[in-house]
Amino acid sequence: MALRVGIVGLPNVGKSTLFNALCASASAEAANYPFCTIEPNVGVVPVPDARLDRLAALAGSAQTIPATVEFVDIAGLVAGASKGEGLGNQFLAHIRETDAVVHVVRCFDDPNVVHVEGAVDPIRDVETIETELLLKDLDTVQKRKERVAKQVKVGDKDARAEAAFLDRLEQHLGDGKPARSLEVSDAEAAFLRPLFLLSAKPILYAANVAEADLPDGNAYVEQVRARAEAEGAGGRTRPPVVVISAEFEAQVAALPPEERADFLEAAGLAESGLEKLVHAAYRLLGLITYFTAGPKEARAWTIRAGTKAPAAAGVIHTDFERGFIRAETIKYADYERYGSEAAAREAGAMRSEGKDYVVQDGDVMLFRFNV
Repeated sequence: MALRVGIVGLPNVGKSTLFNALCASASAEAANYPFCTIEPNVGVVPVPDARLDRLAALAGSAQTIPATVEFVDIAGLVAGASKGEGLGNQFLAHIRETDAVVHVVRCFDDPNVVHVEGAVDPIRDVETIETELLLKDLDTVQKRKERVAKQVKVGDKDARAEAAFLDRLEQHLGDGKPARSLEVSDAEAAFLRPLFLLSAKPILYAANVAEADLPDGNAYVEQVRARAEAEGAGGRTRPPVVVISAEFEAQVAALPPEERADFLEAAGLAESGLEKLVHAAYRLLGLITYFTAGPKEARAWTIRAGTKAPAAAGVIHTDFERGFIRAETIKYADYERYGSEAAAREAGAMRSEGKDYVVQDGDVMLFRFNV
């Protein structure tokens, strides 16, 4: 499945530097799979996973194909974007097409980088972006209400139920609360989904700090964390906060791939901020990875947690799902322990799973099908 993540933020917060580092990191891999900027504002980035490389080595695979994330660099939003300021309508439409949003928040002081509001204030900046998304969503809901009202007048029962939901949704947005925090029933979710509301998108915060503030952040980052905690109150999921230095990531991305691990180690970091960002996006959307491995290729496939074997097979090809017979499955840990598919099979570590099997993260799978 294609995962598409929008990068948003005010101008001069480090958003484009981060996006460029993501794309440079991907294109610099120079492996036997293509990663590049496929549009001026879209970059395809591999999901780092050491398990894939290990599987490829054990299976003698000719190539490795990782899972990928599309990052969309959405030009800096400004106050008034919901009314078209700064080409806001165009940029907000780009957000509508994404699965999740990375909100880059400036958490560094630098007199040489002008802040559009004159001073660094992470909470004000977050609220500026959130307000523009809410205003746009309110406009969307109000237009939908006008259409539904006409259906109510002719006695449409479903329209009455939708109208009641839209009233509740409009009040929620009007109170300054994002659509993602509204508790909805299954029936209401069917009304919500077609609206493609911007504030319904899962969000994570990328707190952009100076290199000296890695890895834990600073007082500005603590403000963002407190904001995220407040958003997650009431039993709702707290938006993740990833501490990242866009300038540092640009330095890492400029290095040959074989030198990056040593550079990160010298800086006291276990992984790059970009890796943390990609992994956080995966967790945010409830995604997991399963693998296929053989002489031709070792490949990572992305599915949602809870996906059953036939649907997982369908990610490879619809025929696999349509003619699904069984899935021969090895846990990654067992594959690594025994060193090959044949050895795992001999040891009894390969299981034959049917249509009701829920695929687990790290499963190495071989699908049997007949069409």
